Amino acid sequence: MKEGVKDTPKEQLMAAIAPEVAKIEQAMHQDLNRASIDADPLLREVLEYGVFNGGKRLRPLLVVLAARICGLTEEKIRYKSIYKLAIAFEYLHGATLFHDDVIDRADLRRGKPSVNKQFGTIAAILGGDFLHSRSMFLVGTLGGTAALKIFCNATNSMVDGEFLQLRNAQNYNLSEDDYFEAVKGKTALLIAATCEVGALAGGATKLQQQALAEYGISLGTAFQIVDDLLDYQGESAKTGKAVGNDFQEGKMTLPLIIALGRASLEDRERILYLLENESERHAGFNEARGLIEKYDGFTISRNKAESIVTEAVAGLEIFSDEESKSSLAVLKALAGYVLARKK
Repeated sequence: MKEGVKDTPKEQLMAAIAPEVAKIEQAMHQDLNRASIDADPLLREVLEYGVFNGGKRLRPLLVVLAARICGLTEEKIRYKSIYKLAIAFEYLHGATLFHDDVIDRADLRRGKPSVNKQFGTIAAILGGDFLHSRSMFLVGTLGGTAALKIFCNATNSMVDGEFLQLRNAQNYNLSEDDYFEAVKGKTALLIAATCEVGALAGGATKLQQQALAEYGISLGTAFQIVDDLLDYQGESAKTGKAVGNDFQEGKMTLPLIIALGRASLEDRERILYLLENESERHAGFNEARGLIEKYDGFTISRNKAESIVTEAVAGLEIFSDEESKSSLAVLKALAGYVLARKK
């Protein structure tokens, strides 16, 4: 670092979590090597390509942080298994990405060909199935019945959230309540589950477990709102995927819902015309983006994300002892990172 130049908050956060991320990466390599030792070589290649294709490892990191903030230390016996328990959530996340890219016919993931593009649809589905199976095995054997129940409930909610989104695909009168219900199932409850299972592993009280679960729901919701914003305002070089996909697929994300609710009759009809005509969506993306901006859809969405994150952080104030200080600081910084991220 240059003399007189301080790291940015993001750089400070990345430096703080780097040792944990390295341990998570190591745990995944070791576990997948063991779990797939007798597997077909193509499966091993698919897993290596898809699982280690970037990513911040936010979900397993939250498991470790939640366990630590609830009292899990290196001196305790169960500390040895926390990283294996944590990586189960990265496997589940990876499985959903494999399958989502098949469903969306996506060619890119994090700036590289998606698994289905690189290896084909069948290999992507089977690779995702393997990761899902392995994730359940790890949670069941290392976390016990209580952790497995939380994990499976979150998985079921993800599926239900996808069906809700599918049912609402052509509902252009979608309300904000409908949107947040789908987000809770698709994204937020899995983030909440990482925190809750980590809390269980750390020996949390009911109050601590609830506070961390609520933090996770808020963090996951804000994460999805920022995703919605990046699809309109992001840069493909940073996000690793084409900007405008959501609108071109006719998806009702928060900025669009807000704009439709605030637009004049004429502008609302124009947006709906673009949405309802598949041939118009691509050519009309910039026009739609301009109309969303005109009615403050982007600004209001960001304000909602910021408000949700503020609530998430406020709920962590019950962790006020000295031992929780470092983990608490990272959880707060992660909330800030979710808002500021560009990809």
